Amino acid sequence: MFLFHLPEDVLFLVLSYLDQRSLCRLSQACRRSYQFISRDAVWRRIAKDIINTGLTRQGIDVCPSISLKERVRVSQNWSRGFCRKEILLKWKINLLPWIQLDCDVLYLSQAANISAYHLRAEGGKLQNNRVAFFSGHQEDVCRFILTDTHLISAGGDGKIIVHDRGCEYSIAYCGHKQEVNCIDCKGGVIVSGSRDRTAKIWTLTSDRLGECLHTIPTYDRVWSVAISPSLCTFVTGTACCENFAPLRIWDTERKCVMEWEEPHDSALYCIKTDKNHMIASGSSYYGVVRLWDKRQTRCLQMFQLAPTTSSPVYSLCFSTTHLYAALASVLYSLDFRTVGSQSWKLPYI
Repeated sequence: MFLFHLPEDVLFLVLSYLDQRSLCRLSQACRRSYQFISRDAVWRRIAKDIINTGLTRQGIDVCPSISLKERVRVSQNWSRGFCRKEILLKWKINLLPWIQLDCDVLYLSQAANISAYHLRAEGGKLQNNRVAFFSGHQEDVCRFILTDTHLISAGGDGKIIVHDRGCEYSIAYCGHKQEVNCIDCKGGVIVSGSRDRTAKIWTLTSDRLGECLHTIPTYDRVWSVAISPSLCTFVTGTACCENFAPLRIWDTERKCVMEWEEPHDSALYCIKTDKNHMIASGSSYYGVVRLWDKRQTRCLQMFQLAPTTSSPVYSLCFSTTHLYAALASVLYSLDFRTVGSQSWKLPYI
């Protein structure tokens, strides 16, 4: 085609006016058009405007190993609810599992221990042998987080344990009188929230490990915390059992600077974002996972993983191709890469 004899910068400008369907049709015209249109630069504009393509709001690509053209295709499956459901793990007793995804390694808490499994490249399934194991709590792990160097777990025994991911060294923080329900860590600062109606700020610096910097009375059980990227504020979410706003932002001087009332009747046990347009949430009944586009007011898609049981989705995480959800006794995987006779979807509500 004579079009593809134009200079590349002119071609990029021309193609920027086409939508994804038009680009796909044009790529079928000849081999040269297919090779040029398969470039990431052609698809970057489209990928920024749709959900879960691995491009953050700042334009950072967190999944460069998969072409943007393929990620745009898979994104359509997320939006339309086309996926394949599989069970990765089952256990005999009901637990409160928590999961985290780090590249191709899935971390899963079961009772007082945390195991790490490699994901198989061909299908997102777990390999049989564990690659790491973390222990130390006397009661169940309620929540854990990953940093580049540490795994930090919060337990029902009131302890916070900092595990070094490179060796077997760990240190326990003892500061809460009841179970630690939630934890977050950024920039060497740890924030924890507990059933004892307090939030605590800790340091991860080597010369002050285990030292509590501040204790903040919240006057209600704390179920979730999150530190802002600026490290200047953090958010607490409480149980709505007392006459206090459940969602509050605190500054570094331990003052509440903003608060909101909870508008929803159904409790959300977990939420994750693609750092751009998509939010995935896990609900308190029947294993319901919902996908949201932050630019829309309605739910984008709904997946009911456990229609016959009342298990909440205790934790979820996702990559550009898979979503993993942990219920009381089972770990599910939703594969959005292919659509065929075994595809599984439910309409959104």
